[in-house]
Amino acid sequence: MNFVHIADMHFDVPFATLNKHELGNERRLDQREAFRKIIQYIKQNNIDYLFICGDLYEHEYVKQSTIEFINNGFKEIEDTKVYIVPGNHDPKLKNSYYSKFNWNKNVYIFGSEIEKISEDEVDIYGYGFDNFYMKNTKIENIKIENKDKINILLTHASIDGARDELQEYNPTKEQTLKKLDFDYIGLGHIHKPYYNEYQNQKIIYPGSSIALGFDELGRHGMIVGNIDENKKLEIAFVPVDKKEFIEVNLPVDDILSKEDLIELINSQNWDENCYYKIILTGKRNFEIELLEISKYITIRNIIKIKNNTTIKLDLEKVSKEESLRGIFVKNLLAKKNSENEEQIIKAIEIGLEAM
Repeated sequence: MNFVHIADMHFDVPFATLNKHELGNERRLDQREAFRKIIQYIKQNNIDYLFICGDLYEHEYVKQSTIEFINNGFKEIEDTKVYIVPGNHDPKLKNSYYSKFNWNKNVYIFGSEIEKISEDEVDIYGYGFDNFYMKNTKIENIKIENKDKINILLTHASIDGARDELQEYNPTKEQTLKKLDFDYIGLGHIHKPYYNEYQNQKIIYPGSSIALGFDELGRHGMIVGNIDENKKLEIAFVPVDKKEFIEVNLPVDDILSKEDLIELINSQNWDENCYYKIILTGKRNFEIELLEISKYITIRNIIKIKNNTTIKLDLEKVSKEESLRGIFVKNLLAKKNSENEEQIIKAIEIGLEAM
């Protein structure tokens, strides 16, 4: 049997950062394009199953027209069985589209109780969110009923999450999942792909189908898998997002003015299929006012500029000035030692910038 595994599409997410640059609607169109690519791939390759492991859409923002668009995609793949496990952004509430919409006949949506669906060659176990939080699903109690068949588990979960907020989203341990002995465990929730970290890996996050921000760098797409009659698993990552979020470090040590910096940024050969975050680094020769500089950046897909520079100053020389800043620097330098040097220099920099 073969399958496509996706998660975390987040249809109709607001894209607040991109909206500031009037790019939110463009990115929502990218979501549709990525979904069309997934449907087209399934049609062209006669895929048996489509697994969607949560956060297909944003419950708070999704429009019915978007749900119709998604369902029309499912209608195009009538011979493919679609299994959906709702996540924390698209829980199966009484008033959700998972509950009230008339989905195509090839679509099955799991609830918050662990269910098993039997197909000819495979048993598919699944459970999803029925609220925006889910702390304990008792996953460790799942028992595979027929080990002669291929067995697959689908859910939306955070594994090995140490942070408190991750404990709100169906927390579990990777070792717990391994002990269940499924032939494939399809997950959603973590937006970074996780599929080739160790030999014979069967616990898979496909990552978000398209990148949603600068905390999701790199390629995004879907997992394509095949499990043969001997239960041998083969998987591949297939990109579907035509754009990337990219961070670029830009040293300013040799830049002498605000005008030079603006011209340098505007003159670069930026890829129109990427969104950029520019991180200014090094020692600056002038005060950098990001709001002022941003007004003159003509490249629309430069979304953020971050200033990580430090002041280029001869502090000993400044400490000899007969001025308030000279006295300030002299007093702080007098307190500097090998243990606090970094903190003292940072305090001087903050103070001089405030002056």
